[in-house]
Amino acid sequence: MRKSSRTGRARNAPGHTIYAAVEVSRKSWTVAIHAPAADRIGLHTIPAADTAALAGLMDRARESLERGRGARPRVLCGYEAGYEGFWLARRLARLGIEPLVLDPASLLASRKAKRAKTDRLDAARMVRALMAFDRGEPLAPGMVRIPSVEEEDRRRLLRERRRLVKQRTMLTNSVKGLLMLHGVFDLDPRKKDFAERLDAVRTGYGAPLPPGLCAEVRRTGALLEVVEGQIAEIEAERDRIVERATSGAAPEDGGEKRAGFTVTPEDGGESGTMIARLVGLKGVGANDAVLLAREVFCRGFRNRRELAGWAGLTPAPWASGGTARSQGIDKAGPPWLRAQMLQLAWRWLRHQPESALSKWFRTRAGTSGDRMRRVFIIALARKLLVALWRYATTGVVPDGAALA
Repeated sequence: MRKSSRTGRARNAPGHTIYAAVEVSRKSWTVAIHAPAADRIGLHTIPAADTAALAGLMDRARESLERGRGARPRVLCGYEAGYEGFWLARRLARLGIEPLVLDPASLLASRKAKRAKTDRLDAARMVRALMAFDRGEPLAPGMVRIPSVEEEDRRRLLRERRRLVKQRTMLTNSVKGLLMLHGVFDLDPRKKDFAERLDAVRTGYGAPLPPGLCAEVRRTGALLEVVEGQIAEIEAERDRIVERATSGAAPEDGGEKRAGFTVTPEDGGESGTMIARLVGLKGVGANDAVLLAREVFCRGFRNRRELAGWAGLTPAPWASGGTARSQGIDKAGPPWLRAQMLQLAWRWLRHQPESALSKWFRTRAGTSGDRMRRVFIIALARKLLVALWRYATTGVVPDGAALA
């Protein structure tokens, strides 16, 4: 989630803006409101998810200020990003309230050993953060970019695949672990003949498998079969997305043709163009292309530093007085993206040996040991992410890269 710009925020006069913050919880919501005419932040408690009560609070604050100032005020309401997602922001937008979603990690916190923390204090702190952000202060907390419903829905496919792959790994390891308890090491639960081979298997001490363990293995294997079937369905749909994006047929149903690729409405517009470009590079697979186009490059990064910083691949320096050192990458972004980019970087070295990035890696890593190669592969992953972003959005092919 990209942070919003902090410059040029104050579009209305400060005396015509009402600031509100919602501390969301399952039991109740705490709402903090600050109006220009008030000398303090008002705190209110409403039932959880009661948007009608929230809208009533905003309307009363707006009407009170409108009577005194004679102009309809602007209402700015924010809450912290979390499990609730963006449904509240979309509801606020429909009520005529400008929504903001705060990045919790960017909110300033007291460094005392024991700091007071209540919902009321947190709500009031968020109001002050909104005011600082609206004034354009450089150290104000960051805001999360709110995606459209369609954009968010397109991300579900590969997110579900990541979850299912984790379940597949867990179930596979569970079956192998159960079999290892009795000295069975050569039975792969993901092979098609697993059930037939399980009937004939013998333990390391020459006896059949105990009936209780055999039943547990069969049930776990059945779950594994279901998960693998769901993964196959998702991968088939992913391949259809790539096929539509790279189709050379004439555009239909309002689709348009850009940069040599056909983009149809179900491709997601710009994401279809990016997918088509990315899969045209050697070493970039269908999963890489769909994930980067729909999860990363669609977020509208303004420059390479913003992209690398969001991905958590930038170094975190430590410099004070005469001490200056690096703490490694800051890992601020999603872990799955860093894992994906590291895998892609190793594949890039294999499939794109004549590219400028591969030559840079060989020059810097040289004959270094494994530790330095791991350090430089992270740097290569950052450079490769920026190069692929530039190629997907502008069509500039990475230097020396070969097309499939």
